[in-house]
Amino acid sequence: MTHAEPAPGEHTLRRPELRPLWHTLHHRLSSGRPVTRVRLGPLDDAQREALADFLGLDRLPDPRPSIPLARVEEAVTDLCGRTVRETVTELVGPLDDRAGERRRQEGERAQLWTWLDGHDTVRAQPALADWTASCRAAGLVGGSTERTRTLLADALTVLAELPAQAEPLPVFAARVLRGDSHALDDGTRLSTLVLRALATLHDAAPPESTADRRALWTRAGVADDDLSATVLVGGLRPAGEGPLARVARVCAETGQAASLTLAQLRNPGEFTLATEPPPVVHAVENPSILALAVRRFGPDCPPLVCTSGWPNSAAIHVLRLLADQGAILRYHGDFDGEGIRIAAYLLDKTPARPWRMTAADYRAAVARTPHGPQPGRLTEAPWDPELTRAMTEHGTAVVEELVGDVLLSDLAEAIR
Repeated sequence: MTHAEPAPGEHTLRRPELRPLWHTLHHRLSSGRPVTRVRLGPLDDAQREALADFLGLDRLPDPRPSIPLARVEEAVTDLCGRTVRETVTELVGPLDDRAGERRRQEGERAQLWTWLDGHDTVRAQPALADWTASCRAAGLVGGSTERTRTLLADALTVLAELPAQAEPLPVFAARVLRGDSHALDDGTRLSTLVLRALATLHDAAPPESTADRRALWTRAGVADDDLSATVLVGGLRPAGEGPLARVARVCAETGQAASLTLAQLRNPGEFTLATEPPPVVHAVENPSILALAVRRFGPDCPPLVCTSGWPNSAAIHVLRLLADQGAILRYHGDFDGEGIRIAAYLLDKTPARPWRMTAADYRAAVARTPHGPQPGRLTEAPWDPELTRAMTEHGTAVVEELVGDVLLSDLAEAIR
């Protein structure tokens, strides 16, 4: 078997002295941008002579010549009938498209941040917008959009599952993160990311000490015990002989509020609500409102739940339990920055809907008490975007106690 001899032009193209030309062309053509000239050098005398022979020059080029690509294209075509791109690919290797790759990576990054900003958990809790901005500022994990998306998806999964059900952190992590009990260990990238989100929600500085981190996890229902997580309720009269129903019913019938533990809520026994018509359960942020209602209505107090500020695992659990029994949930809280964040959090975690929490309600309340404290950091209210604008305009907070008479009138109407 005989091998075909290379064409005479091939010997010229493969001369070692022309390698700087091909490697420079490979680099420039791989940029993905238009190329009209290439600059070589510094070239030694042998390389200058080879370049002059290749291009058919009547004199040696400069040691750092700038050569029109069209001149190289003409010389290559005359020698072998191929294009410069074909020749460079054969002599050096496949061409890249660095500009195209940059555009592709920029598009992936833009899609990543659009996905994060539009995620259901972020949209439901607009206070997390500051957290998403910090994630964007931190950039990609290891320069990879895929790794970054995976990390952020895990963080959002954790946030969607909070507050936890009084589970130790490793147990909670294993339950929500594919069985990985160490995924939220102190110091992991994921744990740091979630704690930053929790600090943003609570308008707190990022935790710096072990105690600070433990306090944030506890606030989110992680590592609580079944007895210390409690929720105040009034006027609940469930049917059934389970321990939860009996405790709630006895307190309601005697005109007393009840403090229910997470342990009771997790093991309620027989517990049912009347479903025709569906019962309405009102929830408030501050214990003083529950105290006013119990004092005014006594044994006639309508069903009422108090979150006592940020709802813990017991508060979320009882609201979900009542909703599962067919209850319609309504929530009211303070008209200040934290009150708006608490409301957004609770409306995201339960089927509750706002109760007198619109911009019109705020304006009516601030007209009565126009000289309140500053509202603090304000974020969007998902149920009424106009509310935050109104609060920004007036610059005044209205705590729940100042509209207690309005809320009690609603409760009295519910009784009637």
